[in-house]
Amino acid sequence: MKQVQLGVMLLLLVFSSVALADGRVVDKVYHPYVQPLEREFEYRALYQRQTDHPDNNALAQKFGYGFSLGNNMAFSLYLLAERVMPEDYTLASYEAELRWMLTEQGQYSWDWGLLFEVEHYQQTDSNEFTTGLLVEKEFEHTSLTVNALLVYEWGQNVPSELETEFRLQYRYRFLPALQPSVEIYSGENYKGAGPGFMGVYKFSPTQQLKWEAAMVFALDNDTIDRTFRFALKYEF
Repeated sequence: MKQVQLGVMLLLLVFSSVALADGRVVDKVYHPYVQPLEREFEYRALYQRQTDHPDNNALAQKFGYGFSLGNNMAFSLYLLAERVMPEDYTLASYEAELRWMLTEQGQYSWDWGLLFEVEHYQQTDSNEFTTGLLVEKEFEHTSLTVNALLVYEWGQNVPSELETEFRLQYRYRFLPALQPSVEIYSGENYKGAGPGFMGVYKFSPTQQLKWEAAMVFALDNDTIDRTFRFALKYEF
């Protein structure tokens, strides 16, 4: 019961937050789980289009490798390449990430985890540290996943500031290979929502390919019109 109340309080806190994060808000919705002995290669792509500025179509691609640290922690390294205009495609940043599974799946009413990320941006010589809660609850045939994150930015060319981000995914576990969802994202000058799909294909008990895709639409005038995200992850 206390876990349910804490989960509800978390959602209310995030929705009522005033200081929201800027930057690339749409990204992976993290689940709080870590598999022992897991290793993985991951690819993510993000494409944003603004109708009023047809030449300003941002593309970002992230490549990563990760592995578990014991039974409840996983560590990953990423490289991010991006462009705003076709001629400025470049390596933009690199990132280190740690996920910590706090509770076993099904141990409590809500499953809990923590996320820690450090990212360095090449072009602006700035840094970003992200941490926050990863929360998930399974209902009969659906799952609710919430990421409530704090983001601290600093560097010579950017003002130091503390912000928050919010990501939510509500999915229907229709089939392992096809699970439709609804996703919601919130950040400074960004509020978006839209449909998504995800699935997993198992090659063997220890090898599987996970995929996910979503189209996120603006909910206000400050948000870029459309954002498409796609991810592939090979676990072995």
